[in-house]
Amino acid sequence: MSFIIIPLVAAGASLLTFFSGFGLGTLLTPVFAVFFPIELAVGLTAIVHFLNGLFKLFLVGRFASLSIILRFGLPAIIAALVGAWTLGQISDLEALYTYSLWGKEFKILPVNLIIATLIIGFTLFEFIPKLSNLQIDKKYLSVGGFISGFFGGLSGHQGALRSAFLARSGLTKEQFIGTGTVISTCIDIARISVYAKKFTIDNLSENLSLLGVTTLFAFSGAIMGNRLLKKITMESVQNVVSISLLLLAVALGAGII
Repeated sequence: MSFIIIPLVAAGASLLTFFSGFGLGTLLTPVFAVFFPIELAVGLTAIVHFLNGLFKLFLVGRFASLSIILRFGLPAIIAALVGAWTLGQISDLEALYTYSLWGKEFKILPVNLIIATLIIGFTLFEFIPKLSNLQIDKKYLSVGGFISGFFGGLSGHQGALRSAFLARSGLTKEQFIGTGTVISTCIDIARISVYAKKFTIDNLSENLSLLGVTTLFAFSGAIMGNRLLKKITMESVQNVVSISLLLLAVALGAGII
């Protein structure tokens, strides 16, 4: 079942990224979490996100602004290492609460609860108009880079905050997309280097085929999104996706998944 659901979500998420402002990681992490422990789900999502980022980097990387990358990206990379390390620490904590429902035992783990809270927070950030249109003065770029990078390392949720800070940076549309792609890819490299310490050879070898298929589907979604960019409006789809994410986050936080 995971070989069907996860790649299809990856394709859809990659497609929606072009229209709704949602990041691939925002949508894919909770779906991976249905089938894998949350720390492994974040790591597997990071790999797909990174490879898809490389693909987009090939398409739009040439438009990136070096000055913004230095001011925003360098703090983000450092903070991503801290966030990824934090994820490793909290993933080993014991369950906060255990309960039974319908004859089955559920555990509320600290890492699940934290990731669920982040999913809810960043989904609301993109779902509520006043938050999704938030733009922050460019003098706070370095601070924004650190905050975005930390949450990127902790849960993979970096796109909403990054967009909020870069929107007032005086970038053209092409520069905005290219710069964001470069920064996102750098954050992925940083956090994967930390996640790798938690992965075993079995973790990767057992899921290598799934990662490959999911990545290819993400590529296909990106290509389709690029072709349909001027033809589709996605406000209603964004609303449906936001509600679905909130439901998944509640289930994750409650220990159901």
